[in-house]
Amino acid sequence: MPKKSYKDHPYLFSFVFIIVLAMVLAAAVAIVWIIVSSISPIVLSIVSSISSIVLSIVSSISSIVLSIVSSISFIISSIVLSISFIVSSIVSLIVSLIVFSVSVDIRAMPSSSSVGVDIAFVGSRWVFGIPEHSESYALRDTVGFEPYRLYNLDVFEYEYHSPMALYGSIPYLVGTNSKRTTGMLWLNAAETWVDIQSTTADKGFKTSLSKEVLDADTKPRDVHVVNTRFISETGLIDIFLTLGPAPHDSYRQLAHLLGTYPLPPYFSLGYHQSRWNYIDQKDVKQVHDNFEKHEIPLDVIWLDIDHTDKKAYFTWCKENFSDPLTMINDLTEKGRKLVTIVDPHVKKDSKYFLYKESKQKKLLVKAHDGTTFEGNCWPGDSVYIDFTNPKAREYWASRFAFDKYVNTTKDVHIWNDMNEPSVFNGPEGTMPKDAEHYNGLEHREVHNMYGFYQHEATYDGLIKRTNGEYRPFVLSRAFFAGSQRTAAVWTGDNKADWHHYRVSIPMLLSLSTAGIPHIGADVGGFMGDPDDQLLIRWYQAGAFQPFFRGHSHQNTKRREPWLFSQNVTDAIRKAIQWRYKIIPYLYTLFYEHSITGKPVMRSLWMEFRDDETSYDEDRQWMLGNALVVKPLQDPEAQVLSMYLPGTREIWYEWTTGRARPSPGAVQSDKTDIGLYQRGGTIVVARENVKLTAAANKEDPVVLYIASNRAGLSFSYLRSSRNWAGLQNYENISQVENIGLTLSKLCVNL
Repeated sequence: MPKKSYKDHPYLFSFVFIIVLAMVLAAAVAIVWIIVSSISPIVLSIVSSISSIVLSIVSSISSIVLSIVSSISFIISSIVLSISFIVSSIVSLIVSLIVFSVSVDIRAMPSSSSVGVDIAFVGSRWVFGIPEHSESYALRDTVGFEPYRLYNLDVFEYEYHSPMALYGSIPYLVGTNSKRTTGMLWLNAAETWVDIQSTTADKGFKTSLSKEVLDADTKPRDVHVVNTRFISETGLIDIFLTLGPAPHDSYRQLAHLLGTYPLPPYFSLGYHQSRWNYIDQKDVKQVHDNFEKHEIPLDVIWLDIDHTDKKAYFTWCKENFSDPLTMINDLTEKGRKLVTIVDPHVKKDSKYFLYKESKQKKLLVKAHDGTTFEGNCWPGDSVYIDFTNPKAREYWASRFAFDKYVNTTKDVHIWNDMNEPSVFNGPEGTMPKDAEHYNGLEHREVHNMYGFYQHEATYDGLIKRTNGEYRPFVLSRAFFAGSQRTAAVWTGDNKADWHHYRVSIPMLLSLSTAGIPHIGADVGGFMGDPDDQLLIRWYQAGAFQPFFRGHSHQNTKRREPWLFSQNVTDAIRKAIQWRYKIIPYLYTLFYEHSITGKPVMRSLWMEFRDDETSYDEDRQWMLGNALVVKPLQDPEAQVLSMYLPGTREIWYEWTTGRARPSPGAVQSDKTDIGLYQRGGTIVVARENVKLTAAANKEDPVVLYIASNRAGLSFSYLRSSRNWAGLQNYENISQVENIGLTLSKLCVNL
């Protein structure tokens, strides 16, 4: 490399020359000063002045030169940094596209624009809803934090206590206090963010407009206000209000708007056993036989993706499930059902009937360039049914006919998973926003409704296959406002740890608040291996939640109840037996929901809005208006502590019949679940539990009659309809003068 001379750096040479010159001049001045210092003070003064002037001039010149050089250096550095950033960004993008297959949203729809609304819940201290998030039930302020995100995503082993997006989205928010409950539905299926800020308005806030809302007196006072902001990427401004004033008024109004969950098939309230995957028919038979052998109640066995022919849905793996009809009939003979999984992605295989037909009929989602959109999911290369197309939904429904979905019967029901939709190589693991749907809609506009449209079509297909004779059961992971009309919902791929177990309760309460009643979490946790105590506690909790299913990942240890120590097996059996005792009560609650919209699983404040403690409670819940439930949630706890809500209520411990007043905290034996019945209610249950829900239908029922302070007890429904197999229920709807007791009355049907 040739040496560089000073000519290559003229600015540097000039700068050095000036510095050297300044040093020479300074030295000369110093010498002169020494020579003349002995001369008269007048001469010295003159020389000193001259020296100062010279030094000032030199200093100024040096500063100017340094400033110029510094500026040039800064400009050059900025240019270099900018170029470096641009190059690194381009490299990162290329690496992302190659390695992670990240999709680039190439075009935004010309007419698309974000929309939003600010809503203030005046007088409210708490807001609830906007599922799905792994978060506390009472929504926290987002000031200084991330807002809540609503964008359906396939999130594996999701974080707990996070506002991150999960599998489903319902943009419905409830603000409440002891006097009024108000709900707001932001009907928008695009990606949405929700900010929340609680504040207190000053005393002058109260106006004639707010007087009725804030109730009562005319005295000025501070007013609690919860400010919320909804912002969606695109779509229309479509807002609906439910004005209450009571919580159940608000739910009746929401049901009128979105619909309710139809009365579910009786078996679906029993226990469901699932795993990814029961590997073959022999495996299914062994599981089934062992439930019988160990006398553990069971109603449904589930099959995951590996029961199919290489992940091609509506098919059977011929090697492992060579005779599915025999397997199904064996279950039917014992009063049990089968659930199979059917996901929305379609294996790209020219020999696969679903791929050929859906492509030929032009029923598939398109890419932004008009070609068929292709992504990666369980089968590998996949295409996706465009469920926004009515013809696609009709076609999908037709595939459940017995002559199309061969080797199935009326006792086979359906599980829709991966319907956010999940696209392994897509942005955030889902479909690109610029994918194209029916009538030119971009995916960004309908993303959160994709799963909704799928499970709606599935439900329609199951109804049509029997001409409406049998009620279907459909479980969906993705959901939107109104999903309750056609599907049950669970909380997705949780983990086998105490954090996920605890957070499942507020997650279910949020779903219930948003109008979905048939809800549950994977008992024991989907991923990982629970310790014995966690597994027992989760079974105890699941027994008193609307949807009760044990499910686990293929890489976890098998966890059927009999595979543990005798103590654990006995505890799990007892929890499942508790479930079968209360199925008649649950069934009645689902009927109540179907006509009133009232949740089955309720937060405490829905029944006790005058009790402020109830608003912050998200570790226990109400089943209907009669039972309060709390499972143990702390592995270190020596006793089970729970809160009995209300102001002048009487509560009865179910295991002992002991009466307790409210409000207040009580402690129970940590080995069992906390379960109390509210005074003034009647709960219908089974005394003797059999191995399926159907097997108990002809047996006597037991009425748990809990008197209130006045010695009275009422059922909450009166009708001549047959609820839970109990005819003429209104004839026993009131029991008088029984004192302060929890009584049992056996009724033969």
